[in-house]
Amino acid sequence: MSVSTKRPFADPAVASLFASYPKATRRRLMDIRNLIFDVAAKTEGVGELEEGLRWGQPSYLTTESGSGSTVRIDASGNAGGVAVYFICTTNLVDSFVSLYPGVFNAERNRALHFGPDDPVPTDELAHCVALALTHRARNKPPRRGRPPKPRG
Repeated sequence: MSVSTKRPFADPAVASLFASYPKATRRRLMDIRNLIFDVAAKTEGVGELEEGLRWGQPSYLTTESGSGSTVRIDASGNAGGVAVYFICTTNLVDSFVSLYPGVFNAERNRALHFGPDDPVPTDELAHCVALALTHRARNKPPRRGRPPKPRG
């Protein structure tokens, strides 16, 4: 995976955290960060992402559209690995493992881990990120009661 865009950090705390990572880890996390923003821009209904820190990790939220669940990234272990975290109360990670058997090293229903020498499967990860960023939109409960009155 290679860096496709150079997107400035809007949040100084996120920039500071990225600067604190070892160079190889920072490069891998920047690639995943760029992938997340690229996927959001190309996925209908997602809108602009909000980048911030949640649980001390760089986090990407669909604040504008409310279409998905938070995606977080961080270093994993102390040997240069990285991970992509998803909200553990969803079935997202289980779905990713089912969609792509043998591709991901999953931590229960919480994260996808990539060791320091593991290639990051860009196409598969991009699809998984798109599913996470549209999770709420796909899983809205049906409306109850009467349908809304037409406007006009």
